[in-house]
Amino acid sequence: MNSRRSRTEIIAEILRIAKGGARKTRIVYGANINFKLLSEYLKKLEKAGLIIEESGKNSIIRTTEKGIEYLRQYENLESIGIL
Repeated sequence: MNSRRSRTEIIAEILRIAKGGARKTRIVYGANINFKLLSEYLKKLEKAGLIIEESGKNSIIRTTEKGIEYLRQYENLESIGIL
């Protein structure tokens, strides 16, 4: 059995953690990824409109409505065993 997570699983985890707003450190530890990988994912997710990064000294990452809908769809597919 492959114990590595798919990109889709990592994206879903990032979106879950950022749902209520989270700093990068919280996402890194919660999703069990490193900062370099997180930066790559954040760029892609922001470009896709799934998250927003509130700038400032301690920037906060938040899942957008589009990101929440993506997460809902992912969880639906996961619950019926497709993912």
